[in-house]
Amino acid sequence: MLKIGELASRAGLTVRTLHHYDDIGLLSPSARSDAGYRLYSRDDVARLHQIQALRQFGMPLADIGTLLAGAGISSATIIDRQLAALDRQISEAARMREQLLLMRGQLATGESPDLASWLTTLEQMNMYEKYFSKDELAKLALYHDDGVKAEWKQLVEDVDALIKSAATPDQPDAKTLALRWMTMLDRDTGGDPSVMARLNIMHEQEQAVQQSTGITPAIRDFMVRAMGEIKLDTWAKYLTSEEMARMRRHYATRANEWPPLIEAISRQMQATPTPDNVDAKLLAGQWMELFHDMVGNNPDTLPRFRRAIETEPLLRVGRGMTDEMLAWLRAALHRS
Repeated sequence: MLKIGELASRAGLTVRTLHHYDDIGLLSPSARSDAGYRLYSRDDVARLHQIQALRQFGMPLADIGTLLAGAGISSATIIDRQLAALDRQISEAARMREQLLLMRGQLATGESPDLASWLTTLEQMNMYEKYFSKDELAKLALYHDDGVKAEWKQLVEDVDALIKSAATPDQPDAKTLALRWMTMLDRDTGGDPSVMARLNIMHEQEQAVQQSTGITPAIRDFMVRAMGEIKLDTWAKYLTSEEMARMRRHYATRANEWPPLIEAISRQMQATPTPDNVDAKLLAGQWMELFHDMVGNNPDTLPRFRRAIETEPLLRVGRGMTDEMLAWLRAALHRS
């Protein structure tokens, strides 16, 4: 049996974290010492492994608690998922090694490319390969088409200039640029929601990509808010003032949660097209919670929300969530 301090030290956690897990009923010690200290058994440590592994996969604590309290998920299944994640990291490292060997070979033979340019291209290529397959990169104009790159460079410069002029996302000039941004993004990704989602994730996580494209977090945030303003203007034709207030709050506080969720759904659909597994049900639960945060729980709202989607083409540009995804998620919820 381990005392809480010993377990925290071995697991790389804080005692406060373990106290919190106990308080919310996620991980309670199996025993107490005569002096009242928490004591953790082997089974408690195994459960902690499950909790931490699921946290690494991006699952909220509330969902982990629901999962472990219900049918549960075996330690073997979680370890399989961890192994798969490590395999992807090893594969990425191997590709990086091949590129570095190639660079060393070129230098050894006396070739003299512009080293700074060569390294920038190499870094950018590796960044994109972390997120997209070779087939996807071949179709991604943003990656290989110099004309498209120049068009985006001009748009980014226009947005940067507008921000420096102290404009706000709800102003007409900002909405005009946001509409260009939405249209070009839809065009250059073929409207593929998974590709759009991964582009968002890549620009959020990779500083090298931000530097090479010029799309800084400030520019990205400004455009996200301006695009939100365009769509909010359209939603306002169908929703009440109270519903609009909820949606505006959602856009301001949780809009950034949609891209990684859409990508996770797309990836899971490819892995297991039939939504009769634990991962599908968890994703469906996350989608439902986020959707209700956006539109609320009033049954009168949903028909008007759907009518807006069906009637307004603008609301479908860059939407991300496809009808196939929605059908898959509803099926997963139905089978819960």
